[in-house]
Amino acid sequence: MPEEPIVIAVTREWASHLTLAVFVVDPDGNLRYYNDAAGEILGKRFEETGAMTLAVWSTLFEPTDPSGAPLMPGKLPLVVALRDRRPAHRELWIRGADGQRRQVQVTAFPLLGPEQELVGATALFWESLRP
Repeated sequence: MPEEPIVIAVTREWASHLTLAVFVVDPDGNLRYYNDAAGEILGKRFEETGAMTLAVWSTLFEPTDPSGAPLMPGKLPLVVALRDRRPAHRELWIRGADGQRRQVQVTAFPLLGPEQELVGATALFWESLRP
């Protein structure tokens, strides 16, 4: 992969210090990083998976809507943030690499460079509290 734009590098550094799960992608949707908190929810640390294309990460964790219907990549908040250059939020279910299904809330937003060019996007996510 090409060298990271400064905005992606800074976002990676910021995410590495958070206890909230964070996913970072480049403008093509390629996964560049996720932090340890995300690894706990996804069932694998970033060091185990490494970078992935959008086609891989968007289906790897089997995202579904609350009714169990599979979510196409274009419906994922991170893809919406990239495609539409706007924040997006959604509740969804995923299956972690550990086999566990988890209900998560995902909020994503685009990352813009100094000239307002799209350099990627990031998603913050957390497990939904169950009653």
